[in-house]
Amino acid sequence: MRIVLAILVLTVICIAPVPGTGELRAATIVSLTASAPTTLFSRTVAVESPRLRLTGMIESGDAERLRELLDKLRELAPQRPGMPLATIELSSVGGDLSEGVRIGELLKNYRVVAVVRKQDLCLSACALALLGGNTVRTGGAYPFDCNVEVGGKVAFHNFFLDRSHLRRLTSDDPIASRLQGFADGRSGAAMLIKYAADMGLPPSFAANLMARPVEEFQYVETIGEFLALNLCPIGLERPRLPLSHQAANVCNNSLATPAPLSSVIVGQIEPPRVRQYMLERVQDGLNAARARGKLADQLATWSVMRSKEEVERLYDDLRAAGVALPEIVGQTFEVAVNEAGRVRAACYVSLSSTDPDRYEVVLQGTRGLTEAVRKPPANARRLFLYDRQAVANRRPPSDDAERVAIDIEDRQTSPLGSRQLPTRDALRR
Repeated sequence: MRIVLAILVLTVICIAPVPGTGELRAATIVSLTASAPTTLFSRTVAVESPRLRLTGMIESGDAERLRELLDKLRELAPQRPGMPLATIELSSVGGDLSEGVRIGELLKNYRVVAVVRKQDLCLSACALALLGGNTVRTGGAYPFDCNVEVGGKVAFHNFFLDRSHLRRLTSDDPIASRLQGFADGRSGAAMLIKYAADMGLPPSFAANLMARPVEEFQYVETIGEFLALNLCPIGLERPRLPLSHQAANVCNNSLATPAPLSSVIVGQIEPPRVRQYMLERVQDGLNAARARGKLADQLATWSVMRSKEEVERLYDDLRAAGVALPEIVGQTFEVAVNEAGRVRAACYVSLSSTDPDRYEVVLQGTRGLTEAVRKPPANARRLFLYDRQAVANRRPPSDDAERVAIDIEDRQTSPLGSRQLPTRDALRR
């Protein structure tokens, strides 16, 4: 144990630009002292993994230098199962596209968590590299595998060709220059598409990026953008919204196709009868499927469904058997959607009032309860408490493409309908 702690306290390894060249090099290794400032990442830095920092323009050869450092780290402090090898801070305005992609691949393959601090910029090739550093440890918990401190700026833009380099290659032949430009463009596009696929990003990511003007940056601002890129913001508190509104957001984020908040209706299930109400939903599904058997008989038995102890026992047994029933962790809501005047239940959500990362959700399908279609990130479940359009990290105010900044709560103030949930006796009349 002492050996492990000694190794983990060893290190702040910096990758910094050599003055005048922009190349990366290993800086001095220093020890982290006990008086080092405590941050959100104190657990990750001081206890769990070494810390690296990459700054300056990303240029050819930087990925190989980083690989050598990571190999040395693996020899010095063997990686523990389910844990990242290191945390690397990124601060760069970009550089070589292919080198940024290679760095991202290294971060993924070596299981390194990449972070952009609140005072830093990570643009272009740096932003691509960041996408590879979103490894989540076993039992990921906020914020230890998150990537962007609120205030840090991350932005992508379309790649472009280095004209001076192209002229040097084909200075005597304009036709060859044009053909080489087309070949380089196709190669860059193919690289970007493959990289996005390898990182688990939707096909639209590469398409949207290549469709943008080269000079226009796409900042990572909204909750939806963080979710789509498998990133998460550091310093994100629980939204200042009623739990009923948070339940609606959890439901919407869990559906294959989100519903407009203006069509959402939320009703709280009375705490004493939450489990019974959910078992009745299971019974409704069995009835719709005309199912027969021991479970259907149990749910139809008056003595079982009216005894608190029997209801709780049956509820726990069904959850243990894999039936889609939520763990009751706090206030529980039925979230319904009004579709052209027809109201249908969509989700059942139970939320802890003290832990923003603890909630449970199941969906109401046509033939019963089902698991959520979309899952929250293991290291930042709180993201699902927000509307996807909420702005979590504003772009720089000086940016020419600045759009109106809207508070997280302001994007979620659409009025929600409320409903009185019927009792089973009312349903039978």
